[in-house]
Amino acid sequence: MESTPESDPTVVSAVAPPDPARYDVLRQWAVAVSAVVGVAVAFLGSGAVVGTPVNKVANGAFATDATLVAPAGSAFSIWAVIYTGLVLLAVFQFMPSRRSDPRQRRVGWLVTASLLINAAWVTFVQFEWVGASVILIVALLGVLVVALVRLNQSSPSSRLEAVVVDGTMGLYLGWVCIATVANTAAALVHAGVDAESRSATTWAVAVLVVAGGVGVVLAVGLKGRLAPAIALAWGLIWVAVARTSGQPQSAAVAATAVLAAVVTLGSALVVRSRSRRTVSLD
Repeated sequence: MESTPESDPTVVSAVAPPDPARYDVLRQWAVAVSAVVGVAVAFLGSGAVVGTPVNKVANGAFATDATLVAPAGSAFSIWAVIYTGLVLLAVFQFMPSRRSDPRQRRVGWLVTASLLINAAWVTFVQFEWVGASVILIVALLGVLVVALVRLNQSSPSSRLEAVVVDGTMGLYLGWVCIATVANTAAALVHAGVDAESRSATTWAVAVLVVAGGVGVVLAVGLKGRLAPAIALAWGLIWVAVARTSGQPQSAAVAATAVLAAVVTLGSALVVRSRSRRTVSLD
């Protein structure tokens, strides 16, 4: 009797979907290795050992006094928290108990991609490829948005996971939002745009209004997650500090940055409160 696709085990195995478990170990190693690479490249790219400090690259295009939307230097200390969290995340997901965890399967490759894109961004900046660095940071932003959306599909299984995975990725996303604004402005200045003209002030205010709008969108879309709001508000507040305590100064830009920070945090708190109230009523 002639075999059919339904009766032939060879055919069935050929068309069967791949077993996710076969790729779990590969995913775990990819996250772990990319975390090491990401942290190492970031350390070297900071100029601490080799290379040029980012604020001195490209004739100071990334310096705090280069554009109206550049945060003050202290704002960048958040990277220490984010990188620490990413290392802890890599360790956490590498545990045998997390090998087949559905949440890690959903975001593991995205975490890897974010770390490698970030490492590439540092490398591009060191080579003063400022325009290309904007493309990379926008790509990084997109990857992080997808990662947070996927994490939002289910709740963390423990408080440790909530802090190490969700908290870290949330801070990462929020900071990259404001970093994208600063990076784009740096690229424009590097291309010859006057950072202190009247039109520059208008554009800076408009961009910060959009940043506040992004904070609202993140709050609603991510159901009131606090970590992205905290990191975005952190960056906005340091933009205000830079515009009141350093050069170039701008009261309008500083006030807009503070307002955007308040809107960002406030919207996250409101959405979070309403979500919890809905759950309690159910």
